Amino acid sequence: SQDQVAELRDLTSGLKVNLNCHTYDGDTEPGLRQSIRRSGHIIVTNPDMLHAAILPHHTKWVQLFQNLRYIVIDEMHQYRGVFGSHVANVIRRLKRICAFYGSAPLFILCSATIANPDELAELLIEEPVTTVSENGAPQAEKHFVFYNPPVVNAELGLRRSSLLEAKKIAKTLLDRDIQTIVFTRSRLGVEILLTYLRQGIKIRPGEESKIKGYRGGYLPRERRAIEAGLRKGTIKGVVSTNALELGIDIGALDACLMTGYPGSIASTWQQAGRSGRRSGTSLAVLVANSEPLNQYIVANPDYFFGRTPEKALADPDNLIILTNHVRCAAFELPFNKEERFGRADISEILDFLTDEEVLYYSNERFHWMDETYPAEEISLRSATRENVVIIDTTNPTPRVIGEVDRFSAPMLVHEEAIYMHGGLQFQVEKLDFAEKKAYVRQVAVNYYTDANLAVDLKALA
Repeated sequence: SQDQVAELRDLTSGLKVNLNCHTYDGDTEPGLRQSIRRSGHIIVTNPDMLHAAILPHHTKWVQLFQNLRYIVIDEMHQYRGVFGSHVANVIRRLKRICAFYGSAPLFILCSATIANPDELAELLIEEPVTTVSENGAPQAEKHFVFYNPPVVNAELGLRRSSLLEAKKIAKTLLDRDIQTIVFTRSRLGVEILLTYLRQGIKIRPGEESKIKGYRGGYLPRERRAIEAGLRKGTIKGVVSTNALELGIDIGALDACLMTGYPGSIASTWQQAGRSGRRSGTSLAVLVANSEPLNQYIVANPDYFFGRTPEKALADPDNLIILTNHVRCAAFELPFNKEERFGRADISEILDFLTDEEVLYYSNERFHWMDETYPAEEISLRSATRENVVIIDTTNPTPRVIGEVDRFSAPMLVHEEAIYMHGGLQFQVEKLDFAEKKAYVRQVAVNYYTDANLAVDLKALA
């Protein structure tokens, strides 16, 4: 969202008409939200915010919904599976509210390469679409390398750690001043690889490292600073989860390393595409691990390069997902007796919710009567709603350094755990689960913890 707004403001700066472009997401300061609702011409948000904050409070957005002409859905290929099924129902709710205020916006959907963009788009918005699939963007030369680490145990088929091999390749590139991004499969992998790379590259005393980590759990200001550093070229290397797989403008990266097969052809091309967006020749390296799928891919490169990316599938009429969003939609606006929810026949669901005393039927309409706030109970990503804040108490003035979701907190920030953040190690002194706070102190130890395991960094290296 931040990246899109920066581009939009740059694009509209030369116009005579004043266009107000704003982000409206979890990072938006409460003081700005009222002015955005009142004067925003272009609002950039995400499905979660639309689901939980905008649609349930649509009466505060009357001006926007009455004048809404275009709805642009970027990164459409991400809306698949359970998440895509939820998003399709959020769009049903959005279209229902637009119709209530008398607007019929045009949908524009943008996607990376998938096998069925038109099919997925029609599934999401339930309208006929016109597909524009010809790519006129210039493409520079790209070298795509599959690298299989050496065998360390032939009997078990184990190979040298993909993290350690990626570290070696990344160091070679960074030593030659080649701006590089490294993708890992986990948050912990980001911190381990970041630690190794920083140990191998000397910096002057007082100088800030030009290698950064990027993952969920970092504070918004940290993420914005890293994105800006990549665009300006002040950051030479970044280690990331798939949080940077999406189309954020992160400058002219020259090389991309992937530690392990990302799990799909589409995701692999997304990550490989982070290098060479503006520069000349670029490099993408897939460093395989010992897992069978990784070994199959590197042993059969024709399979990877000869196939189209996977189809994106979703099922918005899944009974559980559909029922939950009918509850949310009834909270937003009453349902008429014969009304459909998108293309779905929901008469039996409305009767069921009436029997459960969630809805009240009167004068041919179903009205919300429950005391709960339904959107708050429903996560689009099947994740917990609240996060545990991580507070560093090393210095006299405590400061918040990050957060983890409540489901992961007992595994990642249990008492005496070693929590890694930005390449630094912190020991958890107290986990206050009821108050959703974890108190940590910076330490210098040669191990980290993973669930209930303690791992020696020196032995691993």
